[in-house]
Amino acid sequence: MAQKTVLIVYAHQSGGSFNSAVKDVAVEALRQQGYEVVVSDLYAMNFKASATMEDITGEVKNPEHFKYGEETMQAWKEGRLSDDIIAEQRKVEAAELVIFQFPMYWFSVPAIMKGWIDRVLSQGFAFSLQKMYSNGIFKDKKAMLSFTTGSMQTMYRPDGLNGDINVTLWPLQNGVLHFCGFQVLAPQVFWCPGHSPPANRTAMLDGWRARLKTLLVERPLTFAPCELFDLTFPGGFMLRPEVMEEQRTRPHGITTGHHLGKPLPPDNQLKAEG
Repeated sequence: MAQKTVLIVYAHQSGGSFNSAVKDVAVEALRQQGYEVVVSDLYAMNFKASATMEDITGEVKNPEHFKYGEETMQAWKEGRLSDDIIAEQRKVEAAELVIFQFPMYWFSVPAIMKGWIDRVLSQGFAFSLQKMYSNGIFKDKKAMLSFTTGSMQTMYRPDGLNGDINVTLWPLQNGVLHFCGFQVLAPQVFWCPGHSPPANRTAMLDGWRARLKTLLVERPLTFAPCELFDLTFPGGFMLRPEVMEEQRTRPHGITTGHHLGKPLPPDNQLKAEG
């Protein structure tokens, strides 16, 4: 049986950071379990963040009106994407699990990681109009976010200054990972380590180390499956009428995004149901 692989896409500038320590714990713990662990250290790699015409070798179809998605999809089909993109796509193909390790910047990922998402998860390779969400290309793979915050946990509650963390995570977990078909594991959130005493940071790392022992058998988060929607152009890709009727008497929406004007399902983006 081939050795299973975990890819860690890592974005922090300092080897002395808490994010680096979190990454090192994951590498050690997963290798002890027999996994091959591959780390894409984006800053060390000087990974190019901007999605440009340079991502394609050879001629493009329409240089006057360059459409990145269309051009890179064609280039992917023909094996003409740039070497750095191809190398990262090969890592994704080999991985059973992809972990994104980063400090939260402006309620999202750092620019260099956003560039990895923009460039590596290209149309055709990671998604298509026929293969997305629960029918997505990577439906047999898992992915998760592991990140630090600069704010304390209470600030990310529904009544906290920053607002509900479930809402913050929805674009990344649903709009990127689930969109590509990944089974999305609950995020590993390290709340405000920069302002935590050493004992708390040690406890955070110990908790992560313990979770890693059973990480790949965890139940993923719940998202609305494609079967709930009318996936035709006349239907507008909307929830089917019978689904709307079924949901009418339920106390919560279906997901954080499909709230239907109701209270959000509790911690829909933080923990698996059941």
